[in-house]
Amino acid sequence: MADTDDPGTKLKKSLTWWDLTVFGVSVVIGAGIFTVTVSTAGDKAGPAISLSFVMAAVACAFAALCYAEFASAVPVAGSAYTFGYATFGEVLAWILGWDLILEFAVGAAVVSKGWSSYLGTVFGFSGGAVDVGGWTIDWGAILIVAVVTTLLVVGTKLSSTVSAVITAIKIGVVLLVIVVGFFYIKTENFHPYIPPATDSGSDKASVDSTVFSLMTGAGGEHYGWYGVLAAASIVFFAFIGFDVVATTAEETKDPAKDVPRGILTSLAIVTVLYVLVTIVVTGMVNYKQLATEGGASRNLAYVFGQNGVTWAEKIIAVGALAGLTTVVMVLMLGQSRVLFAMSRDNLLPRGLAKTSRFGTPARIQILIGVIVAVVAGFFPIDRLEEMVNVGTLFAFIVVAAGVIVLRRKQPDLPRGFRVPLMPLIPILAILSCLWLMLNLSALTWIRFVVWMAIGALVYVFYGMRHSLVGRRDRGEKPETVSTAHSSN
Repeated sequence: MADTDDPGTKLKKSLTWWDLTVFGVSVVIGAGIFTVTVSTAGDKAGPAISLSFVMAAVACAFAALCYAEFASAVPVAGSAYTFGYATFGEVLAWILGWDLILEFAVGAAVVSKGWSSYLGTVFGFSGGAVDVGGWTIDWGAILIVAVVTTLLVVGTKLSSTVSAVITAIKIGVVLLVIVVGFFYIKTENFHPYIPPATDSGSDKASVDSTVFSLMTGAGGEHYGWYGVLAAASIVFFAFIGFDVVATTAEETKDPAKDVPRGILTSLAIVTVLYVLVTIVVTGMVNYKQLATEGGASRNLAYVFGQNGVTWAEKIIAVGALAGLTTVVMVLMLGQSRVLFAMSRDNLLPRGLAKTSRFGTPARIQILIGVIVAVVAGFFPIDRLEEMVNVGTLFAFIVVAAGVIVLRRKQPDLPRGFRVPLMPLIPILAILSCLWLMLNLSALTWIRFVVWMAIGALVYVFYGMRHSLVGRRDRGEKPETVSTAHSSN
């Protein structure tokens, strides 16, 4: 915390709890509410998809409480990376930081491509991609990344204001969906609430199978209680993003109070909206009609089309476009704050942590913008979406364990918020996330291990040798460390 007072790497405190709530809502309500809700109801849970969302929300709430305590006690940029540093030390902090790079960067790239695909629906053309010499260039994805990067460089407060306006638009669309859809609900579509289980009979053990199924030899099942539980592990990822709020702790006026309020308020708002949408969707159309067919997933526009409300398709597309805009923005914001914290700790080149006249880490933000734009604009990355999930869940587990450790190591550390029912809540958070990780494919785990191995090499050959904490532990004088900072 003392290291945050360096004028050259100091972030401007400009955010309130309402700004943080807007960030949380804006990043969580994205494409998930427009697509994942419908397809998962049709393929896994039926009308009980609302119960799956409640289960996922409870798991998120456990993790959110842990994030809230950490952020109120250690109000420093970096989220799980910083929290890991404060409790487990530098090695695990690096692992978490490298993990969060994967979560935020890949997530931003994937979502920006989704944003590009909605351009055609909104503006009446084929989409934001063009073929040039046999190479597909997704100019729509590059465009949104460039706009978002500019906003984030100019200032976090401005980004929050823009995010608030766009978030208001997409929440308006969601509320329209709920209100209009309510009049088309048919109560018979809710029966049976939990459809009887059916075995697909098509699942074979492979790297595309979940780790849990490989461990137990269980076949793939749809509907029934197993379907409800499987759906919960899928829709959990519709909540991913609230942890980004914790990355802005250092830029918050009163982090001890505002960060916990921002995290918990945003989670409560999106949970209510998600559950209401699931009730409307499964009430408007029989769950069997929502199942994926021929590789094509159903979405909200399909549901309204089946009820003759075709005018809603364009409005829903606008809402999805707005939703994805803020998701890209907040993911890139979170990515820059994690890299900023790592650079300030000398685990990455110190020069990247230099803040601009706007009080933002402009160098890092521009670097991230270029990388995300190149990845999203020139590479097919849709199959890497699950990488975001495994990285997020791993971070949740470490943060939950860290709360327990920090309570014992520094019981007198001032905390603006305390997790209730210690250590039960953190333990439940760990178990919930472990269960969800087991429901990811083996291929995702393999990719995750390879990414972390690359990170280990970077740490050994650079981070460990230049680390600020490492220099202090070796007994170097402050002047030496300062000189090293400027040279890096």
